[in-house]
Amino acid sequence: MYDVIGDVHGCRHEFVQLTEKLGYRWHHDLPIHPKHRKLVFVGDITDRGPSSVDMIRIVTDLVERDLALYVPGNHCNKLYRFLIGHHVQVSHGLETTVQELDQLNSNQRVRISERFVSLYKKAPLVLYLDQHQVAVCHAGIQEEDLDKPITRRIKTFALYGDITGKKDANGLPERRDWAQFYHGNPLIVYGHTPVTKPRWKNHTLNLDTGCVFGGMLSALRYPEMETVSVASSMPKFAERFRSFPD
Repeated sequence: MYDVIGDVHGCRHEFVQLTEKLGYRWHHDLPIHPKHRKLVFVGDITDRGPSSVDMIRIVTDLVERDLALYVPGNHCNKLYRFLIGHHVQVSHGLETTVQELDQLNSNQRVRISERFVSLYKKAPLVLYLDQHQVAVCHAGIQEEDLDKPITRRIKTFALYGDITGKKDANGLPERRDWAQFYHGNPLIVYGHTPVTKPRWKNHTLNLDTGCVFGGMLSALRYPEMETVSVASSMPKFAERFRSFPD
């Protein structure tokens, strides 16, 4: 039994609310389910929101204790590259995480950085659950790439989705609606592209309901196939949400 959580982006307050709504009880600052359900994170646990460092600690603690599973997102990838010394632009949300890291003492910063790097390096880009009935990835995966070795092309798609390299009318990266062409058997659960409510399309579910942009934080209860959401406390940025045909 799993509870798959959409993009948290440092929104710890909403994460606590959502886990409590899902029946988890917080012990020693970690959510524990009395019926041993397991949390699954679709990536982008940091950046933009107010509590990225705390979300790193919570997720790494949960994964290390076998209480949760995690796949990385594009923001996770960028934070990982930053922490191992690669040159990246500290922008598009990463600056908020770096500011939090800068407020830690040197020992705390090294410790939390090492834990995140370890979490990232061990994480699969595509996570298969329930005997491959479910595939969890950050931005999506094409039907023909399921169960295939991860190539650079598949990695790019899993982290960024079906991108064109162009910008849309709001100056955001243009993303094609890959889900409308998916007809595979595994249910694909993903995030990355903010939508106003959990979006079912063919045999896929987008759980990024834009919590950090004032929308909701959402989860899928599996195998019940029930979505659960809590409202965001963040300011609303309507231009960040995408709309796709039903």
